[in-house]
Amino acid sequence: MTEGPRAPKDPEKQRSYFYIMRNKEVAGGPAPDGGGISFLYQNDGRMISSARIVGGISDETMLDLLKTTEGFRRLVHSIGVTAEGDDPAAEVSFAFQMYGKTDPNGSGTMLRLGLRADGAERRLVLGDCQWSSDDKESGQIRFGFEKAGMPYRVWVRFFLQDGFEAPPVQEEEAVDFASAAYRAMIEKSLVQAGNTARLYAALQKARRGEDVTVAFLGGSITQGAGAVPIHTGCYAYRAFVGFCRAAGRGTEENIHYCKAGVGGTPSELGMIRYERDVCRDGEVLPDVVVVEFAVNDEGDETKGECYDSLVRKILNAPNRPAVILLFAVFVDDWNLQERLSPVGEAYGLPMVSVRDAVKEQFYQKPGEGRVVSKNQFFYDRYHPTNVGHRIMADCLNDLFEKAAEGSAGQAVGPEGTALPAPPLGGAFEGVRLLDRKQNPAGAVIDCGDFDKADAELQGVERDMDLGQTPQFPYNWKHEGGSETRPFRMEISCRTLLLVYKDSGSVRAGRAQVFADGEQVLLIDPRQIGWTHCNPLICFREQEKKIHHVEIRMCPGDEELDFTILGFGYVE
Repeated sequence: MTEGPRAPKDPEKQRSYFYIMRNKEVAGGPAPDGGGISFLYQNDGRMISSARIVGGISDETMLDLLKTTEGFRRLVHSIGVTAEGDDPAAEVSFAFQMYGKTDPNGSGTMLRLGLRADGAERRLVLGDCQWSSDDKESGQIRFGFEKAGMPYRVWVRFFLQDGFEAPPVQEEEAVDFASAAYRAMIEKSLVQAGNTARLYAALQKARRGEDVTVAFLGGSITQGAGAVPIHTGCYAYRAFVGFCRAAGRGTEENIHYCKAGVGGTPSELGMIRYERDVCRDGEVLPDVVVVEFAVNDEGDETKGECYDSLVRKILNAPNRPAVILLFAVFVDDWNLQERLSPVGEAYGLPMVSVRDAVKEQFYQKPGEGRVVSKNQFFYDRYHPTNVGHRIMADCLNDLFEKAAEGSAGQAVGPEGTALPAPPLGGAFEGVRLLDRKQNPAGAVIDCGDFDKADAELQGVERDMDLGQTPQFPYNWKHEGGSETRPFRMEISCRTLLLVYKDSGSVRAGRAQVFADGEQVLLIDPRQIGWTHCNPLICFREQEKKIHHVEIRMCPGDEELDFTILGFGYVE
């Protein structure tokens, strides 16, 4: 018989606290050591957003302290961490990384705590930790698990220093997905049914047993961020299942699934990678394409023309696929629906707005109209939880059901009817990808000292794959320490976009881009601060001609690294 301590310690003083994670579903992706790892980023206002929504904090002084490590230590006494899983004895590691001023990924404090998945809270006292003098801000929380892909629930709460008080924790009722109120909320998502004839045709084709592909193109929400597990919990897969159901078919039959989301990227990149990631370089002709860039396109230089061009590119495919415009939403009720919806209006496309569905009821009281809270819907300030992903899918499924009934649109016009003039501009419709593997433009390239291949790339979970598919693996990398011969390309086109790698590494250097002898871009890959793909327009002209392009490291950065991921060009 196990005995307890003979002289138990007095209970520690009860401190006020608030949660930043509460009953949060997580699952670790594959880690190098064979286990699983889940990254939960806290920078860029994410922690403050969680404090507001999950913790109920409205005190601006407390929220302001969370912006820096110094303020964080003044506010927080200790961190309580809890994990639950199927195996209570399973070991779980918790790490809280502070980003450094000198090197975001290397010079800050790393707080660590070991626990088990048994539902018991372990506490990390900040005063007992060794701190770096180079700390800048809270960077990320990482949970490590013994196996990848296994679902867990986690709680993280901050116990406060003396003198600070948090509001009491409010309990929430589970979302009633079968209620009339839920159904009414979902129906608010349909901005317009538009002409659903193409969607109806795809459903009928699937019903007949013919092969049909349903594709989803977008940013990190389409990639599945916040969903657990990411491959089946995401809105894209749930909506795919809904399409199959509306067509009267099973998911393992003749209907095929294509998920092509890349986190942190706008339609400016989506239009370049469409043939590669959705059409699989000509192997796939999708019948239905859901386009989700309403919360990513703030980074689109053209403020909508790239989005318009992408939609036209899809609509003008020879098999006449259906296009659905999906407008996701951030925690502050923001998206670019007003900017992008004229595209759907001009082409008569179905448009589904998650913002329109959930925003109004967020501000109702429980029992007085609220169906789902922001805490239940959002995984962080940008991404939905499993509940949020389900709601997004149900918004699309409502459209599929209406289209299957033939009640949401009219018959199409004559086959081959031309699209109307692009409302936001369609000059990029013919954009194509050029990289180290494929050079359809016949460009003459001398890569100079950009002769290495970068393998440390942004990776995404594609389709049903839980592994990371590297983005733009056929690249050109300048590696510090090599010579300083520039990358040179001669290409005949009227528009050129450069896709380069952003990075948080201190090894990342700046590069200059010249077109026909004039500098057109000065690129600092550390501006964004994390590894991902970034497109920028080098030039755009009315007429096609031969251009001489040169990319070289900035003076003083020759010993650093820079990666050209590829190009988009329009002839």
